[in-house]
Amino acid sequence: MPLLARCTCRAALLGIGALLSLAQPALAADQPKRGGTLVIGSTQTPRHLNGAVQSGVATGLSSTQIFASPLRFDGQWNPQPYLAQSWRLADDGKSLTLGLRKDALFHDGKPVTSADVAFSIMAIKANHPFSTMFGPVEKVDTPDPHTAIIRMSVPHPAIVLAMSPALCPILPRHIYGDGQDLKNHPRNSTDPVGSGPFRVTEFQPAQRVVLERFERFFLPGRPYLDKVIVSITLDRASLVLGLERGDIQMLPFVTQSTDLKRLASDPRLSLTSKGYDGMGPLNWLAFNTAKQPLSHLQVRKAIATAIDKNFITRALMGGFATVSDGPLVANSPFAASDLVRYPFDLKKAGAMLDAAGYKAGANGERFRLGLDYLPGNEDQQKNVAEYIRGQLKKVGITVEMRASADFPAWARRMAAHDFDLSMDMVFNWGDPVIGVHRTYLSSNIKPIVWTNTQSYANPKVDELLHTAGSLIDPAQRKAHYAAFQKIVTDELPILFINQVPYHTITSKKLAQVPTSIWGPMSPLDEVYYK
Repeated sequence: MPLLARCTCRAALLGIGALLSLAQPALAADQPKRGGTLVIGSTQTPRHLNGAVQSGVATGLSSTQIFASPLRFDGQWNPQPYLAQSWRLADDGKSLTLGLRKDALFHDGKPVTSADVAFSIMAIKANHPFSTMFGPVEKVDTPDPHTAIIRMSVPHPAIVLAMSPALCPILPRHIYGDGQDLKNHPRNSTDPVGSGPFRVTEFQPAQRVVLERFERFFLPGRPYLDKVIVSITLDRASLVLGLERGDIQMLPFVTQSTDLKRLASDPRLSLTSKGYDGMGPLNWLAFNTAKQPLSHLQVRKAIATAIDKNFITRALMGGFATVSDGPLVANSPFAASDLVRYPFDLKKAGAMLDAAGYKAGANGERFRLGLDYLPGNEDQQKNVAEYIRGQLKKVGITVEMRASADFPAWARRMAAHDFDLSMDMVFNWGDPVIGVHRTYLSSNIKPIVWTNTQSYANPKVDELLHTAGSLIDPAQRKAHYAAFQKIVTDELPILFINQVPYHTITSKKLAQVPTSIWGPMSPLDEVYYK
């Protein structure tokens, strides 16, 4: 396939190769200035800082600053050069050739080579919870230090998108390739080394991550900021106050309607919902289908029928959120409208439980369930969980809420499949191959958070996803995903509740805050103080 001078459409993500010139920073009214410290508020506690073996916001927010990736993306889904100056997807969709820049260094001064790219991609394939993301990758050839050829067993429609900072951090092989278990490698938390715009100088779990400018970063003159501090607390109100006082200059992933209304009226602050297209966040209730009585399909359907999603989005979330009925966010090109839905009807829900053999006892109780929820986001998680508890009480199901102290505590429970019901916020990650397959493939029932911890298994679903994940033609993929969505919404391993109304709020003193498809999980090398 000939190299293209520039690719300007989403088709690049669907299988068309490209060669782009060096990315240009977004135009700004003022020339960027160097200096200053950016404090980012977060309620998410990272277990460590290595995004190669951990997904999610908690790790990704810092990992994308520490580790560079082959490509980055703009706000229109167009890939842009980063560690790779050129890339080309073969006509058969089975190999992606990366041409690496020659001047990139890791934070310890060692050069970034194709051997590091090969090591990282195979390490991500072996250790990352998104097993389908690099599932088709068989090997990575390195014909010279600055060329990496990713070889795949079948065409992989999401391979270009998988080169993103949040998905493909390039690790130094000379540090992480020492034979130690990568998931528990000590350098994940202590002095992690990447080639990104900032290097770690301090990591206090559950408190803060301090990142300082890497002076030898491969993009000349960048980053503009001296320092980035991720300030962590589960107390959301403290973060809001910190933003208003000026102690914090950036607060991403804001969803609370009261906060959004309050902060939007502050003339010192900017508010945007841009920057979350790639994430595609959904709020849902997961069922542990391996445990009774949730293994009974009619019980799951009865629970779905007892929950009023419109009340949740309008009353609990102030109208900022929208109802979700399926596993793909509405703006996905593969989202289907032909889904099985469960209109709110408490009387019908009770009758369904009767028919399933779970009649109420003398005290009105049918059975008991535990309900977990992801900590740190009350409006999307705890508040909804409490509402669900109240609704299920009305149909004879007693729900006991179980709080987790922090994200790692909740994640351990999910990884151990130690739950009945659990609220969760999960991302589509741009393409179903990356962010959706993992939840439903029976081969991905693993003791790892954000895999198929629901223990859901359907051979037809496996077949549909495997086929859709090996097709390059978007129309064919869409047909397969439509059939998948119909089955999953009928069999309900997950009750989809709403799309998460993420917003980023920043001080107006900041410029070039990223609004690309990965928003806050983009490199912050272009951000500066006016």
